[in-house]
Amino acid sequence: MCVCQTMEVGKCGKSAVCDRGRGVLLEPFIHQVGGHSSMMRYDDHTVCKPLINREQRFYESLPPEMMEFTPEYKGVVSVCFEGDSDGYINLVAYPYVENEAIDQEELPEREHMRRRHSRRSLHRTNSTPTNSEHKDDRSLMTEENTESVPEMKSPKLELQMHSEVPFQMLDSNSGLSSERISFNPWSLRCHKQQLNRMRSESKERKLYKFLLLENVVHHFKFPCVLDLKMGTRQHGDDASEEKAARQMKKCEQSTSATLGVRVCGMQVFQVATGHYLCLNKYHGRGLSTEGFRKSLYQYLHNGLQLRQDLFEPILVKLRRLTSVLESQASYRFYSSSLLIIYDGRDRPRASPVDPQAVEPPPKVDVRMIDFAHSTYKGFRDDPTVHDGPDKGYVLGLRNLIRILELIRDENQ
Repeated sequence: MCVCQTMEVGKCGKSAVCDRGRGVLLEPFIHQVGGHSSMMRYDDHTVCKPLINREQRFYESLPPEMMEFTPEYKGVVSVCFEGDSDGYINLVAYPYVENEAIDQEELPEREHMRRRHSRRSLHRTNSTPTNSEHKDDRSLMTEENTESVPEMKSPKLELQMHSEVPFQMLDSNSGLSSERISFNPWSLRCHKQQLNRMRSESKERKLYKFLLLENVVHHFKFPCVLDLKMGTRQHGDDASEEKAARQMKKCEQSTSATLGVRVCGMQVFQVATGHYLCLNKYHGRGLSTEGFRKSLYQYLHNGLQLRQDLFEPILVKLRRLTSVLESQASYRFYSSSLLIIYDGRDRPRASPVDPQAVEPPPKVDVRMIDFAHSTYKGFRDDPTVHDGPDKGYVLGLRNLIRILELIRDENQ
């Protein structure tokens, strides 16, 4: 089923400019494995996410040598929160018009805190979740939003989110969950939180800016995705003391401090069972160095065998990226992630015994994402200027390469 479609514009209130004809109905991006902003599917080749001005400007000013390793930036759209006559919730994208929409940076922190408190009170009085729902909420809770927000139950939404291949979460305490669902559970969690945030602000602000970016998994029929949080530091230069302290603590308690990299999310196709195995950032945050190594092994294992054919193409790209970033003086990529992607239904290609034999390598991709806290000398008149390359990020790349080489050599 094609999930890219247009629809007649619904009612959005007098202050909104949502009557320009037909818009594109956005749907959750079912292969989102990490992050906290909801990624939306715009069309087969394009996704979109809430716009943060710093990230937009960073995409617009990328040096040419980095573009190989980042999603293509495709512009901006205005997104409207709409409810139809049947009570279903939709997000609809329209061509962007200057000064009509807002980005997330325009929402004051104090106002966010007031609304969060209001939502917490509303949840206590109006919501009575079942034990299983409460357990699910706890397992998906984030430090940025520690209270449960009132969910908008949308049968239409959950029917539209689907994949030919089911997903299963790996619970670190009890193994695989029994529930097989048709979307990565992290994508649904992010989407519901995004809808609730927009609904709570809908009386005052009707249009939002969203970034349009390349869908970096659209080349892959069964995308296996590893989301790695890179670097030894996660907070931006503009972070408050409180936020910086929180981020430093998370780094100290994870492999970010020791390796410069930690697992932030994963989905890997299992050939034997025909489903995706999923891990989220809470699993990754608690891993030791050995646990990190085992997670990389798991990501490259299809349930039947270790994909030895993937090592060299992935390593080639990681070495190239390391070289590129070592040449970027003053750049810092705080809190950004690195995606490693391959196709889970690719037939494994063994290393040829015959030196004359030529085997086509499997298709893999490596992309840097999430630049909301990135900076470099002269960027937006940032007061802090850093010297040399991002040593924390490069450390993470070098350790990632070293551990992959170790796994490869141990299993030859």
